[in-house]
Amino acid sequence: MAEGAELRQKIKEMMIEELMLDFEVSEIENETPIFGADGLGLDSVDALQLVVAIEKHFGLKIGDAEKAKSVLQSVETIAKAIEG
Repeated sequence: MAEGAELRQKIKEMMIEELMLDFEVSEIENETPIFGADGLGLDSVDALQLVVAIEKHFGLKIGDAEKAKSVLQSVETIAKAIEG
C-alpha cells in the first residue's frame, strides 16, 4: 500500500474510532463529504472532536475556522493537509 493510501486508511480508522461512527472503513471514500446528508452527516460537535483527533494522531494543528472549513471537507482534504 502506498504511503498516501495508508495515510487515508489511518484517517478513516481514526474518524470511526474517535467519533464512534457507524461506518466501515470500506464504506468511506476518500472524496466522501464529511458534513451534510450526502456524506457522513457529521455536525459541528463532531468537527471539534475531529480537529482534536487530527492533532492528537497526526500532529496537524488547525488553528482557525477558515482553515478547518477547507481541511475538513473529506478524507482526501485532511490527508493533503497532513502531507503538507
